[in-house]
Amino acid sequence: MSDRQMLTGLLDEAKRAFTAHFPGSQPTVAVAAPGRVNLIGEHTDYNEGFVLPMALPLVTVMVGSPSDGSTIEVKTLAEDADEPRDVTFTAPSGPETKLNPGSPRWAKLHKGIARPVPGFHAVVVSTVPLGGGLSSSAALEVATYKFLEQLVPGPIRGTVEAAMICQRAEHTFAGVPCGIMDQMVSLAGCAQQAVLLDCRSLEFELVPMKESNVVVLITDSGVRHELASSEYGVRQQECQVAAKALGLPSLREAKQDDLQELRRHVSDVVFRRARHVIGEIARTTQAAHALKTGDFGAFGKLMLESHASLRCDYEVSSPELDQLVELAKAVPGVYGSRLTGGGFGGCTVTLLEASATTGAINHLQVRARTYTSVGALIHQLNSATHKETTGSFEESTIPIILLCLIINCIL
Repeated sequence: MSDRQMLTGLLDEAKRAFTAHFPGSQPTVAVAAPGRVNLIGEHTDYNEGFVLPMALPLVTVMVGSPSDGSTIEVKTLAEDADEPRDVTFTAPSGPETKLNPGSPRWAKLHKGIARPVPGFHAVVVSTVPLGGGLSSSAALEVATYKFLEQLVPGPIRGTVEAAMICQRAEHTFAGVPCGIMDQMVSLAGCAQQAVLLDCRSLEFELVPMKESNVVVLITDSGVRHELASSEYGVRQQECQVAAKALGLPSLREAKQDDLQELRRHVSDVVFRRARHVIGEIARTTQAAHALKTGDFGAFGKLMLESHASLRCDYEVSSPELDQLVELAKAVPGVYGSRLTGGGFGGCTVTLLEASATTGAINHLQVRARTYTSVGALIHQLNSATHKETTGSFEESTIPIILLCLIINCIL
């Protein structure tokens, strides 16, 4: 299936749902925004560090059209979304209009992005798994932002400003103090490129991933996290305590040599949180260099070091994620593996030789049934192609979509 066929299929599904749910109406605006996988650089974004993600062909599509009056109604087709899956609220009439986040959680992100707009009807469909650590929230935020941008044309904002608007929605409406990585890569990703993002300056560099002999596997543990009710905010506070103890605005400025001094002033827990962040920032820049030079062995070693640090120092892994990493490490041809995303469940990302792909997938799928609650759902990404495997390995090729696709008035 080609990228156009995959996107067309999602658009057709959304269009059918729209016309069924809103009889007599046809969608006039359609947008799509991708999820992402973070190759390395975990929990460094809100510490103003570096991250190295890439956008995914797993996307969130939003279609809709203006409605009479000021009522906004949005329906999601996501089976994993919390109820209700159809929400209605009044459009904000001005900057001073306050919207109540309320529930369900998925709808909070729409409200957080909403600006003074007319009423509209919309349907959302997504292939980004909810709570899997692949940025389903950011994909929804960016899709909503782009939808409103098309619905009410105005000054075109740059990538950074748009990302900050989407990030603010997650902070204020979803209650998750996330960094800006997810929104930036959903907006800025390009085909066959990873994105080295400086989360302090918000400058980014595209790092080519065109090596045909290397494959990225994303393995979904089936364990879902809820960042808003997890330790995510606690970790952020612990990092702030560490930075303050060093007299620094953030841990971005801290060096390995600072750790000895830090140990004298903070608890062991805070010390270990800082040790992870300081080390992870260094690992991310080293990994970007390894990727540029084609040193995949070095890249894989850094991935393994990252996972060990996330497990022992940052304590955001889970037994299921640890077991998936160990299973991947046992396969000949695997360079490295680590948890990806916020942790506490979700996915692992694995870098391996292309020739080892079939063996790795078979090994993970057979053995993961022993360790995880639902077995492993595996997404395969080559540097130039993408394959998804759910239970069996199929030879369908889908070129990677790494750019937020804006399709206006084409349905």
